[in-house]
Amino acid sequence: MPRVLVVNGPNLNLLGTREPEIYGTRTLQDLEKEITAEAGRLGLTVTCFQSNSESALIDFIQRESAKADGLILNAGALSHYSYALRDAVSAVGITTVEVHISNIHAREEFRHRSVLSPVCVGQIVGLGFEGYRLALQWFAGRQKQ
Repeated sequence: MPRVLVVNGPNLNLLGTREPEIYGTRTLQDLEKEITAEAGRLGLTVTCFQSNSESALIDFIQRESAKADGLILNAGALSHYSYALRDAVSAVGITTVEVHISNIHAREEFRHRSVLSPVCVGQIVGLGFEGYRLALQWFAGRQKQ
Protein backbone atom coordinates (compact mmCIF):
# COMPACT_ATOMS: atom_id res chain seq x y z
CA MET A 1 0.00 0.00 0.00
CA PRO A 2 1.39 3.44 -0.86
CA ARG A 3 2.53 5.38 2.20
CA VAL A 4 2.10 9.13 2.70
CA LEU A 5 3.74 11.11 5.47
CA VAL A 6 1.61 13.83 7.06
CA VAL A 7 3.83 16.32 8.87
CA ASN A 8 2.53 19.20 10.96
CA GLY A 9 4.77 21.88 12.39
CA PRO A 10 4.81 24.34 15.27
CA ASN A 11 1.65 25.15 17.19
CA LEU A 12 -0.54 22.73 15.28
CA ASN A 13 -0.66 20.67 18.47
CA LEU A 14 -2.85 23.53 19.76
CA LEU A 15 -5.60 22.99 17.18
CA GLY A 16 -8.97 23.18 18.88
CA THR A 17 -7.89 25.91 21.29
CA ARG A 18 -5.60 28.16 19.22
CA GLU A 19 -7.51 30.96 17.48
CA PRO A 20 -10.64 28.87 16.81
CA GLU A 21 -12.02 31.67 14.62
CA ILE A 22 -9.15 30.92 12.20
CA TYR A 23 -8.37 27.24 12.77
CA GLY A 24 -11.69 25.87 14.02
CA THR A 25 -12.44 23.83 17.11
CA ARG A 26 -11.29 20.39 15.99
CA THR A 27 -8.03 19.09 17.45
CA LEU A 28 -4.88 17.63 15.93
CA GLN A 29 -6.09 14.22 17.13
CA ASP A 30 -9.36 14.80 15.22
CA LEU A 31 -7.36 15.69 12.12
CA GLU A 32 -5.14 12.62 12.36
CA LYS A 33 -8.15 10.38 12.88
CA GLU A 34 -9.88 11.83 9.79
CA ILE A 35 -6.70 11.58 7.71
CA THR A 36 -6.15 7.95 8.70
CA ALA A 37 -9.75 7.02 7.86
CA GLU A 38 -9.62 8.81 4.49
CA ALA A 39 -6.29 7.21 3.63
CA GLY A 40 -7.77 3.78 4.35
CA ARG A 41 -10.72 4.49 2.05
CA LEU A 42 -8.28 5.55 -0.67
CA GLY A 43 -5.99 2.54 -0.31
CA LEU A 44 -3.16 4.53 1.27
CA THR A 45 -1.41 4.30 4.60
CA VAL A 46 -0.37 7.41 6.48
CA THR A 47 2.18 8.17 9.12
CA CYS A 48 1.35 11.35 11.03
CA PHE A 49 3.95 13.41 12.84
CA GLN A 50 3.85 16.77 14.62
CA SER A 51 6.59 18.73 16.31
CA ASN A 52 7.22 22.26 17.48
CA SER A 53 10.91 21.70 16.71
CA GLU A 54 12.35 22.49 13.30
CA SER A 55 15.13 19.95 13.79
CA ALA A 56 12.68 17.18 14.72
CA LEU A 57 10.68 17.87 11.55
CA ILE A 58 13.83 17.74 9.43
CA ASP A 59 15.04 14.55 11.13
CA PHE A 60 11.66 12.88 10.59
CA ILE A 61 11.53 13.82 6.90
CA GLN A 62 15.09 12.64 6.31
CA ARG A 63 14.53 9.38 8.17
CA GLU A 64 11.12 8.45 6.76
CA SER A 65 11.08 9.81 3.20
CA ALA A 66 12.93 6.86 1.67
CA LYS A 67 10.12 4.58 2.89
CA ALA A 68 7.27 6.83 1.67
CA ASP A 69 5.58 7.72 -1.59
CA GLY A 70 4.63 11.27 -0.70
CA LEU A 71 4.56 14.01 1.91
CA ILE A 72 1.78 16.33 3.01
CA LEU A 73 3.45 19.18 4.86
CA ASN A 74 1.90 21.91 6.99
CA ALA A 75 4.99 23.55 8.42
CA GLY A 76 3.03 26.32 10.09
CA ALA A 77 5.07 29.50 10.53
CA LEU A 78 8.22 27.64 9.42
CA SER A 79 6.76 27.77 5.90
CA HIS A 80 7.65 31.43 5.69
CA TYR A 81 11.30 31.36 6.71
CA SER A 82 12.76 27.88 7.23
CA TYR A 83 15.31 27.41 4.49
CA ALA A 84 16.60 24.40 6.43
CA LEU A 85 13.22 22.66 6.15
CA ARG A 86 12.95 23.65 2.51
CA ASP A 87 16.40 22.20 1.85
CA ALA A 88 15.47 18.95 3.62
CA VAL A 89 12.39 18.49 1.41
CA SER A 90 14.44 19.29 -1.68
CA ALA A 91 17.32 17.02 -0.66
CA VAL A 92 15.23 13.90 -0.09
CA GLY A 93 13.31 14.43 -3.33
CA ILE A 94 9.95 13.29 -1.99
CA THR A 95 6.82 14.48 -3.80
CA THR A 96 5.37 17.09 -1.44
CA VAL A 97 2.05 18.91 -1.20
CA GLU A 98 2.06 21.96 1.07
CA VAL A 99 -1.14 22.42 3.08
CA HIS A 100 -2.33 25.29 5.27
CA ILE A 101 -5.58 25.23 7.23
CA SER A 102 -6.04 29.00 6.88
CA ASN A 103 -5.68 31.09 3.75
CA ILE A 104 -2.15 32.39 4.26
CA HIS A 105 -2.64 34.86 1.40
CA ALA A 106 -5.52 36.57 3.22
CA ARG A 107 -3.63 36.98 6.48
CA GLU A 108 -0.68 39.07 7.63
CA GLU A 109 1.75 40.03 4.89
CA PHE A 110 4.62 37.96 6.32
CA ARG A 111 2.49 34.83 5.77
CA HIS A 112 1.95 35.48 2.06
CA ARG A 113 5.24 33.97 0.95
CA SER A 114 6.22 30.35 1.49
CA VAL A 115 9.84 29.33 1.03
CA LEU A 116 8.58 25.72 0.75
CA SER A 117 6.36 26.25 -2.30
CA PRO A 118 9.16 26.04 -4.87
CA VAL A 119 10.01 22.50 -3.75
CA CYS A 120 6.38 21.32 -3.60
CA VAL A 121 4.19 20.07 -6.45
CA GLY A 122 1.29 22.14 -5.15
CA GLN A 123 -0.17 24.15 -2.32
CA ILE A 124 -3.64 23.89 -0.77
CA VAL A 125 -4.63 26.80 1.46
CA GLY A 126 -7.70 28.00 3.30
CA LEU A 127 -9.84 24.87 3.13
CA GLY A 128 -9.35 23.74 6.71
CA PHE A 129 -8.99 20.03 7.30
CA GLU A 130 -10.40 19.44 3.81
CA GLY A 131 -7.04 20.49 2.38
CA TYR A 132 -5.42 17.37 3.82
CA ARG A 133 -8.18 15.19 2.37
CA LEU A 134 -7.71 16.77 -1.07
CA ALA A 135 -3.96 16.16 -0.89
CA LEU A 136 -4.57 12.50 -0.01
CA GLN A 137 -6.98 12.18 -2.93
CA TRP A 138 -4.35 13.64 -5.24
CA PHE A 139 -1.77 11.11 -4.03
CA ALA A 140 -4.28 8.26 -4.45
CA GLY A 141 -5.08 9.37 -8.01
CA ARG A 142 -1.39 9.66 -8.80
CA GLN A 143 -0.86 6.04 -7.72
CA LYS A 144 -3.48 4.89 -10.24
CA GLN A 145 -1.78 6.58 -13.20
